[in-house]
Amino acid sequence: MAKPLVAVVGRPNVGKSTFFNKVVGKRIAIVEDTPGVTRDRIYGDANWLEYNFSLVDTGGIEPERDDIISTQMRRQAELAIETADVIIFLVDGREGITAADMEVADMLRRSHKPIVLGVNKIDHIKFADALYDFYELGIGNPISISAEQGMGIGDILDEVVAYFEKNPEDENPDVTNIAVVGKPNVGKSSLVNALLGEERTIVSNIAGTTRDAIDTPFTYDGKDYVLVDTAGIRRKRAIEDESIERYSVIRSLGAIRRADVVLIVIDATEGLSEQDVRIAGYVHEEGKASVLIVNKWDLIEKDTHTMNEFKKKLAVDLAFMDYVPMLFISALSGQRVNKVMETANYAYEQNCMRISTGTLNDIVSEAIMMQEPPSDKGRRLKIYYATQVSTKPPTFVLFVNEPELMHFSYKRYMENYIRKSFGLNATPIRLLVRERTKNAPV
Repeated sequence: MAKPLVAVVGRPNVGKSTFFNKVVGKRIAIVEDTPGVTRDRIYGDANWLEYNFSLVDTGGIEPERDDIISTQMRRQAELAIETADVIIFLVDGREGITAADMEVADMLRRSHKPIVLGVNKIDHIKFADALYDFYELGIGNPISISAEQGMGIGDILDEVVAYFEKNPEDENPDVTNIAVVGKPNVGKSSLVNALLGEERTIVSNIAGTTRDAIDTPFTYDGKDYVLVDTAGIRRKRAIEDESIERYSVIRSLGAIRRADVVLIVIDATEGLSEQDVRIAGYVHEEGKASVLIVNKWDLIEKDTHTMNEFKKKLAVDLAFMDYVPMLFISALSGQRVNKVMETANYAYEQNCMRISTGTLNDIVSEAIMMQEPPSDKGRRLKIYYATQVSTKPPTFVLFVNEPELMHFSYKRYMENYIRKSFGLNATPIRLLVRERTKNAPV
């Protein structure tokens, strides 16, 4: 089940990015006292009261000249509202209610989505009475906060998590979701059509034809899948004010989060770009099973070394995900398309792999014998016990005497040893280091 998505909306310069940074706990969004600084959505993972969720910092919804809200910004807001599970509507307590606030509030009421109203910049008692003016918006009880000072953040989040499902369950655990992601015009829709055997999505050589994430159920080799063709993810500066495409990025990234397997499509004629690496990095950070699809391979002039040279170049640029399987295909001609589902299933099986505690500890002991743990100033790292705590991706915990003694190079060594020992060569893995407590097993 994908994490709930919480969108922070409001007109420019009400403090959305400052609020976002406080909740996520690190300075991700650009904060500047200039309207419209946040030009794209920025995602972050957050946790409150044992609930994990994703927070997205959105660009400001602003009026255009004499219009209350321009047509373009209205579309942008509607897409944000449609995508989010819960909406935090931020307003400026010092400025009071504006016409744009009223227009956005009206839009939010019609959405029937859960809305939490935050009145920002209430950091002094002299502004406290301004809170009551915002009841006029008609979307619930306003909560006074100061994002800059961190005041009232917990009150907002209490309201947000109250809307989350208490025990979320997968809609259909027997169905595997496969997301197809990549920059615009790399051939994602052509690949989807090739896999489905018919033209189910629009194919065009105009970048950005697919504006939405399109779910298509299908059956392959007796198993049920849902194939998600997503809008292309562009660099931020290339998006600018194309509002529909800007919010299609949210849907594409959302598709990654709810996918079981992600097909990362790149254009062989262009090679691996900086944006391709960003997209791959996002998939890796989410711990998803993935396959790197090098499309349009039929357009490359080749000799006997071309593919190996291409693989070496990809391995350098994607060193952080050296486990990812690679396929060189042509969605248009059908070259090697028959390998895609087979490889995707293999990666997913590894992503779901569970290893018994006894077997895991045998391998950890073997790794320790092969290479002694590091020491610092006479203190040596001791690894007492290992266990697998979850799958998707396989996640392991090492219980140790002092976690700070675990040098990153030795942690990397342990990850590689576990990966090699269990043949986990097509999935990310996570290795956590914790101090053994009295209640931890020995």
